[in-house]
Amino acid sequence: MKKNKKSKNWIIKQNRDPYFKQSKLEGYRSRSAYKLLEIEHKFKFFKKKMNLIDLGSCPGGWSQVARKKIIMGKILAIDIKQMEKINNVDFLRYDLRSKDIYSKISTIFNNKKIDVVISDMAANTTGNKNLDSIQTAELCLNGMNLASLTLNKEGVFISKLFMGGMFNEINKRAKEYFEKIAIFKPKSSKKESREIYIYCK
Repeated sequence: MKKNKKSKNWIIKQNRDPYFKQSKLEGYRSRSAYKLLEIEHKFKFFKKKMNLIDLGSCPGGWSQVARKKIIMGKILAIDIKQMEKINNVDFLRYDLRSKDIYSKISTIFNNKKIDVVISDMAANTTGNKNLDSIQTAELCLNGMNLASLTLNKEGVFISKLFMGGMFNEINKRAKEYFEKIAIFKPKSSKKESREIYIYCK
């Protein structure tokens, strides 16, 4: 009974969500596509010709946005879950924490450096906000480590994180790798959510 009530409440909230409605109209697989569009509007990092990695890509909303912006170049989506095919987007079902992930990426990109690494990864919610924040922060750090090894000198890394105890650690690590760092919360991010995005160049 309680589970059914929660499901109904979720459906009602989704139907009232303008970004959810817009994503259906415009063919995006998730409302999070608009978060990436807002980040792009703020920082202008997309180029018509570039190589990009989308971490935690499933269901594919961010890869869809990237494909519309990038006319020439390779896009690689990576997730531990299976993702439905997107035209001109390569997909690798793999765990980011695997030791051989770097060699696989190098092979796919023919040993070329990457221009942008984007990540909308978040740990499965447990109901414990502090634990969720820590687990998502660890994913952010994993993504940042990968970006530090694969990006070119002008490369950009963008990742979701939640405000919490590990924010300072993430900010400190980012300063070791990148020259420019900014924190941004898109309007399409729900007000009650503690999620923010870190932009690093």
